[in-house]
Amino acid sequence: MKRLTVFTPTYNRAYCLGQCYESLKRQTSKDFIWLIIDDGSADDTRELVAGWIAEKEIQIRYHQQENQGMHGAHNTAYQLINTELNVCIDSDDYMPDEAVANILAFWAQHGSEKVSGIIGLDAYTDGRLIGTKLPEDRKTSTLFELYSKYGVTGDKKLVYRTELTRDYPYPIFENEKYVGLAYKYYMLDQQYELLLMNHVLCHVEYLPDGSSMNMLKQYRKNPRGFAFYRKELMKLPFASLLFKFRQSIHYVSSSLTSKNRSFMKETPAKWLTVLAIPPGIFLYWYMIRKTRIS
Repeated sequence: MKRLTVFTPTYNRAYCLGQCYESLKRQTSKDFIWLIIDDGSADDTRELVAGWIAEKEIQIRYHQQENQGMHGAHNTAYQLINTELNVCIDSDDYMPDEAVANILAFWAQHGSEKVSGIIGLDAYTDGRLIGTKLPEDRKTSTLFELYSKYGVTGDKKLVYRTELTRDYPYPIFENEKYVGLAYKYYMLDQQYELLLMNHVLCHVEYLPDGSSMNMLKQYRKNPRGFAFYRKELMKLPFASLLFKFRQSIHYVSSSLTSKNRSFMKETPAKWLTVLAIPPGIFLYWYMIRKTRIS
């Protein structure tokens, strides 16, 4: 049985998915499954993947579903994965040739049920690191502490134990397509730390149609998803008051966007939310002015 699943949520990305496929064919270790979650694509993704499966270069599983957004595709992936470990590689990204081998060798040496998985590095397609390296003087850390305590910056690549990623499923809100993926990661932070691995596991390209490049529009189109995410972050026991206050501001803004008049009853931090109302209103009007929804 394979030890790692590389899963890729995709939506109308047939034009760039081949780069990810080619990188997986080049892996020095083939001890993985590529799981593709087709989140309602209307292009020729299905036919493209069928051709790759017929090539039998690597083991591929393909699952098609109605469009639910990135978090819905992650929910589906975590239910389908049956390997010990999993890692998400987005449809516009690709893995260095040694990435799978490095993950499995590192896990074989250091992995255990005492940790939730591994955190590695992301790099741009020209090889430059995204943000900073992980601290060299630590073997483990939570994701939250890496950014809030140890000064780590930039996107990083997460490899999780599959049995844990089935916990804390992302909620699906009608007519919305976005919930912050870090919700699950911060929930797991409350129970486990991650092994730190200063190796590049993914090359990233931020395409114009990607969610990272359209966050303000996502913010307006998915207010209930964002409000849920901010509420959960306000509950984190290890977060500072300043961090929770920032979440409160976004919570107020998203609640105004969704016209949720009960937001004060639903907040887990009432006095922080009261203080956040003025800046939350300002953020709401800024977002409205800067975005248009077709």
